[in-house]
Amino acid sequence: MVIDIYKTNSISAMKQSVLIAGTHSGVGKTTVAMGIMAALTKRNMKVQPYKVGPDYIDPTHHTAICGVSSRNLDTFMMGVDGVRRTVDNSYKDADISVIEGVMGLYDGMDSTEIASSAHVAKSLGIPVILVVNVHGMSRSAGAIVKGFTEFDKDVEIAGVILNRVGSPRHAKLIKDVLQDIPVVGTVPRNNDVKVPSRHLGLHMASEQDYDVDMLASFIEENVDIDTILSLAREPVKPKVEDERCVGNMSEVNIGVARDSAFCFYYEEMFDMFRKCGANIEFFSPLDGELPDVDGLYFGGGYPELHIAELERSSTTKKLKDLSADGMPIYGECGGLQYLCSSYEIEDVVYKMADLFSAETVQTKRLQALGYTEGVAKGKFIKGPVRGHEFHYSLTECDSDSRLAYEMSRGKGIMNGKDGITEHNSLASYMHAHPGSFPVDSFVEQCRQYKKR
Repeated sequence: MVIDIYKTNSISAMKQSVLIAGTHSGVGKTTVAMGIMAALTKRNMKVQPYKVGPDYIDPTHHTAICGVSSRNLDTFMMGVDGVRRTVDNSYKDADISVIEGVMGLYDGMDSTEIASSAHVAKSLGIPVILVVNVHGMSRSAGAIVKGFTEFDKDVEIAGVILNRVGSPRHAKLIKDVLQDIPVVGTVPRNNDVKVPSRHLGLHMASEQDYDVDMLASFIEENVDIDTILSLAREPVKPKVEDERCVGNMSEVNIGVARDSAFCFYYEEMFDMFRKCGANIEFFSPLDGELPDVDGLYFGGGYPELHIAELERSSTTKKLKDLSADGMPIYGECGGLQYLCSSYEIEDVVYKMADLFSAETVQTKRLQALGYTEGVAKGKFIKGPVRGHEFHYSLTECDSDSRLAYEMSRGKGIMNGKDGITEHNSLASYMHAHPGSFPVDSFVEQCRQYKKR
């Protein structure tokens, strides 16, 4: 399939976006979305990728495929205008943006549309390409697509991709039923293009063991990329800009732990750090690194997979003194587990950084999953904060421990509270998004620490 160069030039003249959604989880939308990104990139087009929802892992695959950082779009954590700002600010000189949906098209928080792929599509005013797993059905696919197109008339389902098609005859049977909507792809079953998963989702892109070129060629052969390009539309612009961190501010240095143990971060958090005058220095606790900075940030990830190395790390042994000295230190989920006094895995107790009098125990059952909301009453994080939690562990604090978050939604650490705090350090199970997290306040605390 050869791209029309004139069509490409017209596409790149303005920002164009399309959202790839599924009828439900497991229909193959991630593989299809990644394949479309790969096929467009192979055509030498500049693709800006996005992911609906709070997921950290899928965006790493988008980034590896497209060569540009993928961003999250979530109307609960960011608000409608926050979603629009992210797209408007990150698009830059891309030819097209491809947004991968989450779960089923209409699945949002509780029984609402909030945080759903449909809500993001409506917020941006862009079309949806619906992926349908048609394995084991023919005419019934028509009923499914009809239901999705009529459920919310404000959502424009501009095309359908049939996934796990059994044969050309199978594809024709379904196309004959779907005469009122373009079928832009018929993708046959192929077990060679799956991405491996583990307990928190897919493997990270750095652990990739699939062939991107093969994925691109597979999708190019079975999906009408030119039609998808023609269906894409310019997204709605934001009404209000984010006025945080506006003005002249002295520079400050913040260290961000980033390696195989700490790898769950939103790119926008780094954007906000920089907007507030912070220089970011990435370092690896696994390698015993600890930069000379004015504050530290430990994100989530897989500390449990590297627990022995973290226990031995010289970084682990130095953090308690820095915390006692008043350095602002912030941790989320995996960062919380690391900053506690110990972490027990399969009856073996490992010593951790000991910033807080709390012990974490890994469990075989999922302990919390979903969106979170709370009011922060800590030293450097104040006001309402939204995020999400997803963990297979429990953390038990000493009776006199201080917890900074009063949770109105989510489990937290204990008794409807989250965010254990000591000195100028805070760590929580909540993964916060910069859409509500007071980045400016944290950076200012780092600035005050630097001035001492």
